[in-house]
Amino acid sequence: MEREPDTMGFTTTFNIWNERPAMYHWLQRLFTGTPKDEEAEAEAPPPPAPAMTPPPAPRPAAATAKGSGIPFDHADLAERLYHAWLFGIEGEASLDLTAEEAEVLGALEAILNTQQSGAAMVRRMPGLIPQLLQSLRSESFSGAQISKTISSDLVLVAAVTRLANNSMQGSGKSIDSVEHAIIVIGQEGLRHLITSVAFRPIIDLNSGHYTRLLAPRIWERSERCANANRALAPELGIEPFEAFLAGLVQNAGLIVALRVMDQVSKGAPGMGSEFFCARLAQLARALSCSIGREWNFPEAVTQAISEQGTTAKGASVSPLGRLMALTDYMSKLRVLVEQERIEYDDPKLFSGLPALAPRCYEAVQPVEDIA
Repeated sequence: MEREPDTMGFTTTFNIWNERPAMYHWLQRLFTGTPKDEEAEAEAPPPPAPAMTPPPAPRPAAATAKGSGIPFDHADLAERLYHAWLFGIEGEASLDLTAEEAEVLGALEAILNTQQSGAAMVRRMPGLIPQLLQSLRSESFSGAQISKTISSDLVLVAAVTRLANNSMQGSGKSIDSVEHAIIVIGQEGLRHLITSVAFRPIIDLNSGHYTRLLAPRIWERSERCANANRALAPELGIEPFEAFLAGLVQNAGLIVALRVMDQVSKGAPGMGSEFFCARLAQLARALSCSIGREWNFPEAVTQAISEQGTTAKGASVSPLGRLMALTDYMSKLRVLVEQERIEYDDPKLFSGLPALAPRCYEAVQPVEDIA
């Protein structure tokens, strides 16, 4: 499938609708399978409730708490170790800010100071994705037609086939066609998968050094966090869909920053000092919040992303903000363990964590391992 050339050497498929005020609600309906004609649904008489089985009481939302739940020293060490791996730095990173790093930070500050969101640097989602999601809203969707549509996008073909094969592990069988993969995944699984792909950056072979090196690593961890957020949200009284979106969009600003880094560096490596990484994380977070607001995401999502920069002792953090802090931290640790940068039982990183931490560590497994 041919894609429109990108002058920056980078193509992304983040989800932006032309009708921005309705964007979030439209995606939510597609994601959850809510019927399109809500007015007709509202006019229909509700089905009778079971005679002897009252509906379960809704789980109360978790209360706003103090702090992220992650010890500051732990979070700071994990951040530094993760950035060293992310930038491919062996040993300790330099403390000194280079001229190129200062130029990148200045450019990102200029975007924020001129009240731009950075969304203009995130390309619009191809029409294929909303077309597929729209088809999946029908209970009688055509697997043959959807498989034909998916077959025109190699990224979707790879994602659908991989997920279906994971689902069939141990059965002795394998996927022999896209249509077969769709049958194995099912309507709901396909809807979740396509929603993720709608946000996924696609790395062009002509991308600059930092996009090629960092974007796949950043996005893979974003997907881990999004899946873990969605899995753990219900028992915490958090809306799973909002938690999922927050995990996906939290690094949108960082993806924007990569394009600036490629432009400034002209393809040459050399960035990654500790001061640069710390400031880059702050500015990228602000850009993610700004992009989320421009895309009309729920306030809970942008608030939770903003709270990831909260370091003041005793500062209030929302339930989603605390969940994001935990999945972000545990995903960094898991990546570092997998890359043999740290030991799993390192007390400087794994002690004094919330009770949910062990389950969260399991939930942030690599995406390809999720059946």
